[in-house]
Amino acid sequence: MISQRAQRIKPSPTLAMDSKAKGMKAQGVDIVNFGVGEPDFDTPDHIKEAAIKAIKDGFTKYTPVGGTDELKDAIIEKLKTDNSLEYSREEIIVSCGAKHTLYNIAQALFNQGDEVLIPAPYWVSYPDQALLNDASPVIVKTLESDNFLLKPEELAKKITKSTKALVLNSPSNPTGLAYDRKKMEALAEVILKHDLYIISDEIYEKLVYDGTEHLSIASLDSRLKEKTIVVNGLSKSHAMTGWRIGYAAGPKDIIKAMTNIQSQSTSNPTSISQKAAVAALKGPQDFIETMRTEFDKRRKFLVNELNLIDGISCLMPNGAFYAFPNVSKLYGKKAGERLINSSLDMAMYLLEEANVALVHGEAFGDDNHIRISYATSMESISKALDRIKEAVKRLS
Repeated sequence: MISQRAQRIKPSPTLAMDSKAKGMKAQGVDIVNFGVGEPDFDTPDHIKEAAIKAIKDGFTKYTPVGGTDELKDAIIEKLKTDNSLEYSREEIIVSCGAKHTLYNIAQALFNQGDEVLIPAPYWVSYPDQALLNDASPVIVKTLESDNFLLKPEELAKKITKSTKALVLNSPSNPTGLAYDRKKMEALAEVILKHDLYIISDEIYEKLVYDGTEHLSIASLDSRLKEKTIVVNGLSKSHAMTGWRIGYAAGPKDIIKAMTNIQSQSTSNPTSISQKAAVAALKGPQDFIETMRTEFDKRRKFLVNELNLIDGISCLMPNGAFYAFPNVSKLYGKKAGERLINSSLDMAMYLLEEANVALVHGEAFGDDNHIRISYATSMESISKALDRIKEAVKRLS
């Protein structure tokens, strides 16, 4: 008999769509994949060389559960330099990717009956990770007219005596939008008043555009820092998705609990990946700007072209590598016998009829939208847009 815990959740829709697209591609179908959030750039050579050296040097054994001191020190220096945040080694844990980090936080922080506030649209794993740890995800809807940013009054309305934490993701997956200082400070007032924990997912911090400044909420006030667990990693910033290195910085007692939990699940993250991560954090950073500049070009081209398609509208994101177009004006239309009445209908239509893979917005808590990852070549983006335009023309 499968546990009730396992029955509460569903497989990741983003990975499910990616799997279906790859299955079609394996059968010879020319698929343009807008579905998965993975940089199409290769990991920089100096990072690869550090991993190769680690193997040759025999650095292939267990390390301390929460990461090597060398990597923790590199993370501490990064947080101080980039985010104006100061931590000790006891306040840092390295895990097997940011998703693993977030799961460890949920294990360490949540009890049965706790409520976790999650602004929607949200990354697909936030609600399920709460459910897996006996907490109740409380979804706080945001509006497209507010750039999908949580307003302090809407946050305040959802807080109850059972509220334990708020998940804050900036820049956001799936919307690509980020909070500025003024909006972050307004949220901070409510958070401090109600003494909430903050799970601050900052994995896309290096990918911001149009002069946007990434800001960690923990840096606004020492009282906020005491209640914030900052989550980050190297997957997006250094094109290291497969290396599986994420980390958290936060209060010692929470980090210690997370480390104890990790000791009973994965033990340490891969020794070789940790050496590579040190090289990533301490080595040249010019690669990030090269990647960011290319994403910026793609972003502008994609969003401008989407807004020229009749029935589709899209906000210009200022972070990450996602666009979140509104396709609800196309609902009720048909192509032959195929009726489009939801974001899933639209995603399946575009996959099966236009050979373009993307993710339906319902998976992110917003059924009026679809998510497009522009972490692919300009050539692929252009090809996919042509296919989407033709597919939309066939709807009537």
